[in-house]
Amino acid sequence: MDATPGAPAQGPAEKKWLWTVHPRGLGTLFFTEMWERFSYYGMRAFLLLYMTASAEIGGLGWTAAKAGPVYGLYTSMVYFASLPGGWIADRFIGLRQAVFVGGIIIMCGHICLAMHGMTFFYLGLFLVVIGTGLLKPNMSGLVGALYSENDARRDAGFSIYYMGINIGAFLAPLITGFLSGDARFRATLQGWGMNPNDCWHWGFGAAAVGMAIGLVQYLLTGHYLGTAGAKPKLSADPKARSRQQRDLGIGVASLVCLVSFVLMSHASIESIVAVVRWVLIIVPFVYFAILFLQRGWTPVERKRLYAIPAFFVFASLFWSVFEQAGSTLNLFAQRNTDNHVLGFAYPASWFQSVNSLFIIALGPLFAILWVWLSKRKREPSSPNKFAIGLLFAGLGFLIMVPAAKLAMAPPGAAPGAAGPLVSPWWLVSVYLLHTIGELCLSPVGLSTFTKLAPSRVTGQMLGVWFLASSVGNFVGGQIAGKFETLPLPQLFGSVVAVTGVFTLLAFAIARPIRKLMGGIH
Repeated sequence: MDATPGAPAQGPAEKKWLWTVHPRGLGTLFFTEMWERFSYYGMRAFLLLYMTASAEIGGLGWTAAKAGPVYGLYTSMVYFASLPGGWIADRFIGLRQAVFVGGIIIMCGHICLAMHGMTFFYLGLFLVVIGTGLLKPNMSGLVGALYSENDARRDAGFSIYYMGINIGAFLAPLITGFLSGDARFRATLQGWGMNPNDCWHWGFGAAAVGMAIGLVQYLLTGHYLGTAGAKPKLSADPKARSRQQRDLGIGVASLVCLVSFVLMSHASIESIVAVVRWVLIIVPFVYFAILFLQRGWTPVERKRLYAIPAFFVFASLFWSVFEQAGSTLNLFAQRNTDNHVLGFAYPASWFQSVNSLFIIALGPLFAILWVWLSKRKREPSSPNKFAIGLLFAGLGFLIMVPAAKLAMAPPGAAPGAAGPLVSPWWLVSVYLLHTIGELCLSPVGLSTFTKLAPSRVTGQMLGVWFLASSVGNFVGGQIAGKFETLPLPQLFGSVVAVTGVFTLLAFAIARPIRKLMGGIH
């Protein structure tokens, strides 16, 4: 998560929240983020299923080859938009205002998705990307602003906040998945005299309602935040402020021109994906080149900077595997899995809640484990935790190889014939292993990035972490595009092979990277 240090809030924010000793404003942020994540993960749970569903049942009727890259483009841009979103909040409108405006834009995006027509579909995705870019990084910044840098409650406050994220992510697929993909709700709509194929749009509408609830409680309880994030970090120099305003104007004008060009040129989604692919390849190389060529680094700082690209590559690869939960694994859940438990049928999108359930259950245990190992001086270093995270990501897809073989059509079957449905426990096992990998890599990732960076570029390192997630999500979407063109055992096996090579590499260079880190664990 993005934890931006800031001054502690004053006044009402210092009141105790519920039974805890935390600022009462933490409750405001807890529920705002819970409902925002409800809206995001609720829509994400069935987005690819909607794109690949046939037009006869209300879907877009796209192939996986088209839907996968579009899904990856969307989730990638959500993280990419966090870079300008944090910059705008810091310099122009403040964290509080950015969160509110971002929430409004997200809600409008989901409302567009709830309507019919491709124009509304693309506009909805675009608005959710822009809104999440404004809200996501600045919510974490507001949590940090409730505490002073040395406040002993700070880490516990972020743990409580993180729990809100996972509660929202757990509940959302259960509700939106039922509305968008459950036969019983389709029958209910038909009984009401409504078109059952509109069920997908009820799912999108539920995401909009979730964001609306979050915004209402944010407005009603916002005074508990005190002065935290109320004002942007404006420069005292009039010339510097003028440059900031000029930069914002250039940025907004560039965005408007870009969107207008895309709309007027009728560019295909495939061409947009191709352009973004090159952007995500070039931007990291250019950024690291500029970073390394800058003057003024001390020898220790420069040495630590050299460790960051390795973490960036490993994080990108991990997210490319992990984030297939909403794409390849979602398709496998729908097409190849027997979605029944004790005779009860459930939508395939309900599997999207499993990861959050495991996070809630295992998160405290891992926190205790790291403390226990640290006291015995046996806690893995940050490079080794990254390697362990990659290992469990690969193991998850290793389980999918035999599952995919079991789901293959028998020899001699007609082309395109479906194979037998496999047990849901295959996917549950995958999500368990991926959750373990996430708990090893994700919490330590942002902390490592910010500790390695000199204090004057800490904000840039937050951006690099989001950029790694963006690259990983995009790559994951490209993999999902092969779901219908490659035999599934081969597709999953390729993921295992690539992840395995990088896991071995990560373990092999863990010690040299730690030396570059200069005493940072």
